[in-house]
Order: sequence, then structure tokens, then C-alpha cells
Amino acid sequence: MREEDRKLTAKKWTKKNIFWSMLLTVLCIVCFPVNPLVLSGILVTSHNQVTYIVGWAVWAFGMVLVMSPIIMFPHRGGIEKGKTFVNTTLLVDTGIYSVVRHPQYLGGIFAIFMTTLLWYPHWLFWVLGFAGAIVVYLGSREEDQRLIQQFGDDYICYMQKVPRMNLLAGIIRLIRRRKRK
Repeated sequence: MREEDRKLTAKKWTKKNIFWSMLLTVLCIVCFPVNPLVLSGILVTSHNQVTYIVGWAVWAFGMVLVMSPIIMFPHRGGIEKGKTFVNTTLLVDTGIYSVVRHPQYLGGIFAIFMTTLLWYPHWLFWVLGFAGAIVVYLGSREEDQRLIQQFGDDYICYMQKVPRMNLLAGIIRLIRRRKRK
């Protein structure tokens, strides 16, 4: 792809997704587990000890997924010394990336939207969490397109083997791949 085409694609991407990025930011703030609506008293919710404890486990699991590129890319992504994890030059398809293509997006859904719902069961968090999960999913689709441009056919083959964010399907596919070997 020519440099001019890349700049044009980046410009279109920025204009196209600024609304979705802003919406996701607002949803993440409103649904953040340390919730401003609940803490300020604007929204009163019931409290259940069991779902609160489960919420902590879901939050911890989500944060592990969110941190996965920060941990894995410097070791497996061909990043030059001194560069950050976003500068990966090699397709990483091992570890959690052999189960789901976008663990950080899935982790965000767990750590923000699901945790908030477990900590503060309220209809508003069902609605906002569902909307937030959809926006995150749409962001992962855009990320797939960007990664196809970066890694080409290798990424297309990877997409056929590993689901975007379906953890259960990813585990089943991984077990089947390992049995075939």
C-alpha cells in the first residue's frame, strides 16, 4: 500500500470512528466499576455479597486479558528495543492469542461492563453494558481490518483459526487443533 493510501485510510478511520470512540469513553466512565453514578448517590442499587465477590473475580480476569498485549508483545511481537507494545511487527498467535484475537477488548468487557453489573445490579447497567459491549465489538472489527493491512494473508489465516472474542469457541478450537497435531 502506498504511503498516500495509508494516510487517506488513517484519516477516514479517524473521522469514521471518532463518534464510536467518544461513545465508548462515555460508556466506560459511566459503567466503570468504581462507579460515579453510585458513589455520588445519583443511582441507588442493591448490594449482594455473592455477586460482589464474583465481580472481583471477573474484574481480575478481565484485567489479565487487558494486560495481555503489554506483557506478550514485547517478548513475541518483534518490537524494537525502547518501543512500546503497540509497535509490534510480528503477528502474535500464541498464548491467549491462540484462543481469542482480541483479548484486550474482551477483557475490557469483563473488567468494566460485567463487573459493574455484578457489583451494582441495576437495569441501567444492563442497558449501558450491552451498548458498551457492542461498541467494543465494533472496535474489534475495525482493528481486524487494520491488522489485515499490517500483516496481510497471515492475519487472514489467523482469523480463520482463532475467533475474535468468543472465549469458549476459542478454547474448543485450540483443543481441536492440538488433538490434530
